[in-house]
This record gives sequence, structure tokens and C-alpha cells, in this order.
Amino acid sequence: MASDAPVAGRRITPAELSARKGGDPIVCLTAYTYPIARLLDPHVDLLLIGDSVAMVLHGHPNTLGATMDMMVAHGQAVMRGSSRACVVVDMPAGSYEDTVENAVACARRLVDETGCDAVKLEGGVAIAAQIAAIVAAGIPVMGHIGLLPQSVEKEGGYKIKGRSEANAELLYADARAVEAAGAFSVVIEGTVEPVATEITRRISIPTIGIGASDKCDGQVLVIDDAIGLTVDRVPKFVKEYALLRDTVSKAAADYARDVRSRAFPGPEHLFSLSKDKA
Repeated sequence: MASDAPVAGRRITPAELSARKGGDPIVCLTAYTYPIARLLDPHVDLLLIGDSVAMVLHGHPNTLGATMDMMVAHGQAVMRGSSRACVVVDMPAGSYEDTVENAVACARRLVDETGCDAVKLEGGVAIAAQIAAIVAAGIPVMGHIGLLPQSVEKEGGYKIKGRSEANAELLYADARAVEAAGAFSVVIEGTVEPVATEITRRISIPTIGIGASDKCDGQVLVIDDAIGLTVDRVPKFVKEYALLRDTVSKAAADYARDVRSRAFPGPEHLFSLSKDKA
């Protein structure tokens, strides 16, 4: 049974996670809401407010629907529901690519308005200057290389990375650039296993895999995928630890049946003239 309050204690810091390179695997899940954050917080090292929220909760076809306002609102909700896990918020597409100055300003807004511990940016060599500037401003950064969901339109779809030697070399360069820019960790997404393993071996900061390698220093999944709430195609890299879509569907069907048959509400759900408690 879930506790009535978030687990008390000090938050795990980005520096502590960075120091776990090659040690105990880092456990990460996405969270977008207060109740989910409360449930996940005791069990994970890192909660990621991913821009996947645009798809998972708002029905957009890809992550490009995420906005700064959206990320701030969900970041605030997750921070209210957690007290132990390190909390990282994605910088949405368009908030960091154009200039270093805008990247720092947007990162500062996310931290100031949510209280999160770090931000995450997609890309390697192309955004190394932005990562370095945000870090120099005192904001920890998580990198993200490999398959970049924010580039889905530019690339014409979601394409697994590292299948050619040339592409693998680009990924190695991206990983080194993120590391050199001062990121405390880096997500590797949608990358063939041998290349993700080699990236993990080559760099000194932890790698967090999603559709990458079991040799990564940690793993992340979208929470709705992990608990079986995804109603469309479930990605190959997902393991479903529950099937809540079936539970939710059955609950809705049972409720509808009870309402239509007038079985709900029953006497126990109604208020009388006496002082019943709500």
C-alpha cells in the first residue's frame, strides 16, 4: 500500500549519479504527474519529465508538441510528488538549438520554475556549446544521443542508429562531445547494442540506455510503456511489468454497467440527513 507522503530524505544529486559510472545501475523512469511521482519516487534513482509527455498525456503524434509551459507544469507536479529521486526535465524542441544565450535562459527557467535538479538536451557535437554554457551557468545537464525523437521530422521517422561504421563513428564523436562539455550523464536511445556498449566503455560519464545495451550504466523507460498503459504500438525495447490498460478498460466497463443498471451509486455511497463523512 502506498504511503500517504513522499519518502522523506535528501534528494539524489546529479554528482552522485555521475559518480556511479561502472557501479550500481542507475534506475530511471519517466514521470509526468504528482501521483505517479509519489508512487515511483521510493524505487528509482532518477525521474525524467520527458518531452514524451506531449505524446503520452497530450495526444501529439511526436515529442515536437511539447512546449516550455508544458514542461514547466509537469515538472512542478513531479517535484511536488517526489522527495528522494533526482529530477531531470527535458528541454523541448526549439528551446536550445538556435543560440547559446537562449539555451541558458530556457534551462534557467526550467530550473527556477520547477526546482528540478538538471535538464536534458538532445544532440552531441551540434549542441556541445549549449551544454557547456548551461553547465557553466551552474545547471547540471544530461545529454541524449543516438535516436533523437525531436529530429523525427527531419530524419523522416524513427531510425535505429549505429548500423553502419560511419554512423557509429558519429555517435562516438557525439558521446565524447557531450562528455567534454560537462554533462553528468547521457541517454543513449535506439542504438544497436555493440555501439551502445562501446560508447559506455569509451566515456567517463554514466550512460542511460533505452533500446541500447544491457551494458549501459543505467536504464530508462517511459512509465506508461512499463506499466502497460500504452494503447498503440509497444516498442521492441519495452518490457511491460503490468497491463494496466486491461485493468482500466475493465474498470470503465464495470462502472458503465453499474450506472446503466442503477447498481451504482448504492446506499453506502450516498449522504443521509445525518452527519455522514465525505
